[in-house]
Amino acid sequence: MTNFAYLRVSSDGQDIKNQKLGLLEYCNNHNITPLKFVEDISSGKINWRERAIGNIIEKAQGGDIIAVSEISRLGRSTLQVLEILELAAKKGISVHIAKNHIVMDGSMQATITATILGLAAQIEREFISCRTKEALAKRKKDGIKLGRPKGQAQFLKLDNYRDEILKYLHKGINKRAISKLIECSPATLYEWLKRRKSHS
Repeated sequence: MTNFAYLRVSSDGQDIKNQKLGLLEYCNNHNITPLKFVEDISSGKINWRERAIGNIIEKAQGGDIIAVSEISRLGRSTLQVLEILELAAKKGISVHIAKNHIVMDGSMQATITATILGLAAQIEREFISCRTKEALAKRKKDGIKLGRPKGQAQFLKLDNYRDEILKYLHKGINKRAISKLIECSPATLYEWLKRRKSHS
């Protein structure tokens, strides 16, 4: 028996680490071990059969388990989610939704739950898309230029650590060590020091 932990990240930069931690906690609590993690960074717009989840469904056998953090990770539409769950059920594969503590095992109750959750996820995405389009349209109507402003940003991420950085420099700590202390790359620190030279 194989236990697949399916992690999908869309192009908007959602954090895969949060999914992984959530799945580890859920699977440990339910004695679903060992886990085979499968990461998928392809767009949800691609047919699910051509994504990693399709490959898992094709390879998985009866008795295997597929765990996902949320049902919306399976697909971008209710139809996609139901197709995946239907095929999994036919092959005797159980799908666990960690966030909702739900097991999709092909029963009528699981199918109804999947329909509701999948539809809710689809509606939420549509609401977010609609709100984003309305906000952008309003900004454009108000004469606000869209996109990132030209030129260098006035506020830099490391400005929040200015006092801490200066304290470390004053103590003679080397820049590479400082970058580790404030959890950033050395290049980011060097760039900040270059930009803020007059203040440091």
